[in-house]
Amino acid sequence: MKTVIQTVCTLMGYLAFCGNAALAESLSPATFEPLLAGAQRSPGNVARDPYRHPAQTLAFFGIRADSTVVEILPGSGGYYMEILAPWLKEKGLYIAANRDDSQPQYLPDHQKLLQRLKDEPALYGKVMVTQFRADHHPIAAPGSADAVISFRNLHNWMDQNELEASLKAFYLALKPGGVLGIVDHRGRTDQTQAEQAASGYVRQDVAVALIERVGFQLDASSEVNANPKDTKDYAQGVWTLPPSYRLKDIDREKYRDIGESDRFTLRFIKR
Repeated sequence: MKTVIQTVCTLMGYLAFCGNAALAESLSPATFEPLLAGAQRSPGNVARDPYRHPAQTLAFFGIRADSTVVEILPGSGGYYMEILAPWLKEKGLYIAANRDDSQPQYLPDHQKLLQRLKDEPALYGKVMVTQFRADHHPIAAPGSADAVISFRNLHNWMDQNELEASLKAFYLALKPGGVLGIVDHRGRTDQTQAEQAASGYVRQDVAVALIERVGFQLDASSEVNANPKDTKDYAQGVWTLPPSYRLKDIDREKYRDIGESDRFTLRFIKR
């Protein structure tokens, strides 16, 4: 039996546009559970799972085994790369859109990522690496990606005045109907975005408006990465919480009990 969204898409003749949204409904988080238990995952990344809910998040974004997926700035830590590269290596394609040479402070970590891929060819031999910095480089061939995903990056691009250019690069890389998956630190609604920008938090309504401005359409939101314990009023911003612990041992147990930040999880479609 068709879901409501599939019926609407069929009646409107927009199957190409609606396909990914309908697909995302049908994926189960259980699909990704074996990957989470895999030996390829580092202990540090596994420890983040209770806060980042990777199986539920990837299912919500509709990441199939035959998808072409671009992750923006996975870094050498490769939290999602450890899950997605094995998932996509047979039928799909994982593209790591990582650093270019315009910000030298990040190049050591980028080289560490490249070395990691070289050292583990059984896992990462089919990973494609592209350059990312706003819209300075194509992150994938135009119209080739089923999904572009980004985790906790919006606040940085907003601070650098590179958000719109970055979104345009994502839009260009995606197929019509492709998914843009965004997770970021959710800001307070009783403060303007400017008032809390330095804290690393982003108002969800502001994020949606800015992303839709370049042509994406919000398809769905999820509370899977919500954290009501996060009060969002810390002297060192979101970096007070784990895993950063910017205050080091000061009130560490308190912030450990809060956990990682409250986050919005948004799925957009390329119109």
